[in-house]
Amino acid sequence: MDQLPPARPGRPPSAERPNGTRFVHLKRPSAGEAGMATAEYAIATLAAAGFAALLMALLSSGQVRAVLLGIIMRALSVV
Repeated sequence: MDQLPPARPGRPPSAERPNGTRFVHLKRPSAGEAGMATAEYAIATLAAAGFAALLMALLSSGQVRAVLLGIIMRALSVV
C-alpha cells in the first residue's frame, strides 16, 4: 500500500481502513455558524410553547370540553 503523507501540524494523521480507503477529517463549522443550532432550538422551543398555549386555550373552552366529555362518556358506556 502507498505510504500516508506526513501529518500536518495540529491535525491528526489520516488513517487507513482495513479495505484500503482513508478516513476523511471534516472541517469544523466556521465561527459564524457555531451558534446556529442553539438559535434554531430556541425558535423551535418558542413555537412549541405557543402551540401548547393555543391548545390549552382551545381545550379549556366550554364547547370543546363538552364535546370531549361526551366522547369519553360514550367510550366508557360501550365497555
